[in-house]
Amino acid sequence: MILERRADARGHVSGGWLDSRHTFSFGNYYDREWMGFSALRVINEDRVAPGAGFPPHRHANMEILSYVLDGALAHRDDSGGGGVLRPGELQWMSAGHGIEHSEYNASSSEPVHFLQIWIQPDRLNAQPAYAQQAFDPADRRGQWALLASPDGAGGSLQIRQAAWLRGVLLGAANEVELAIDPTRNYWLHVARGSAEIDGRTLAAGDALGFADEAAVLHLRGSGDAPADILLFDLPG
Repeated sequence: MILERRADARGHVSGGWLDSRHTFSFGNYYDREWMGFSALRVINEDRVAPGAGFPPHRHANMEILSYVLDGALAHRDDSGGGGVLRPGELQWMSAGHGIEHSEYNASSSEPVHFLQIWIQPDRLNAQPAYAQQAFDPADRRGQWALLASPDGAGGSLQIRQAAWLRGVLLGAANEVELAIDPTRNYWLHVARGSAEIDGRTLAAGDALGFADEAAVLHLRGSGDAPADILLFDLPG
């Protein structure tokens, strides 16, 4: 089964300091057909005005990843975690048994554009935790690079789920393959740019989900700017 989720079909919340697109049901946006995919629960594409952001609030029992596309995002939580996230970096916060945190645009003059990603953990009420990791874009040009994994392999962020997050940057001349296992689920999200995947053209915000599929997919960048593609390898 192949699911197609187009960017313009996502939920949209806009007002004041926040413009947000929801791949799956979130907050006031509800669509019973899109409640998540395997352990992947949320992909929100957020644009936050200068100096604005999400004030302190609580979460529990969720693995939360933040991926900045443009600008800078300031994080603080009551576990002692904190820092400023910029393009090329990935932030992980494991809410565990409960954590209070805030996310603000670190700039008073430029907006911040980022993805907020939630993955359901494989355990409940663990100790909250936080980490941030920079990844060299050169390692992703024309090849898959591991960004998050259950064991922190290869310098990736270690998350509490049998899930792997990989990323690739594809220019117009770049191609990569993707072998998918029918015992696993896969969600492929185009964060920016555009790409062709076995005859399908995907633009920024578009996504494909794969379940019970055995195939080797071929991906090729298209357009002037490199395509930034994230791949979630999830439990079946």
